[in-house]
Amino acid sequence: MTAPDVYRRLCRARDFIDHCYDHPLSLDQMSSEACFSRYHFLRLFRQAFDKTPHQYLIERRIEKAKELLSSDNLRVTDVCFEVGFQSLGSFSSLFHKYVGHAPVAYREKARATRSAKGQVPGCFLVMYGLEPAI
Repeated sequence: MTAPDVYRRLCRARDFIDHCYDHPLSLDQMSSEACFSRYHFLRLFRQAFDKTPHQYLIERRIEKAKELLSSDNLRVTDVCFEVGFQSLGSFSSLFHKYVGHAPVAYREKARATRSAKGQVPGCFLVMYGLEPAI
């Protein structure tokens, strides 16, 4: 098997994680998507992406939680389960570890930022790279 084939299979597994991040995923499910044994997959994934499949899954869930906390009025508990965590405690501690704030504090900070941006002319936000140009 060539290196591009291995990378393509690893990307297929990563895409699977991206698509199913909100479901409980096991290493066996992820590795079968790439057609590797679980330990071989774990080793290859870490080499290719500098993180384990589990770390990648957690990061994906945290990124989606940040989006939901910034835009929706869902309760933190609802966000926790919406992104695939099984426990509010593990969600809160992992969110704090990766983001530096508790989910509630992150939501408040995101709302304050959004409110502050509403008071600045859009041309300045675009000029300083705070908003994309449309």
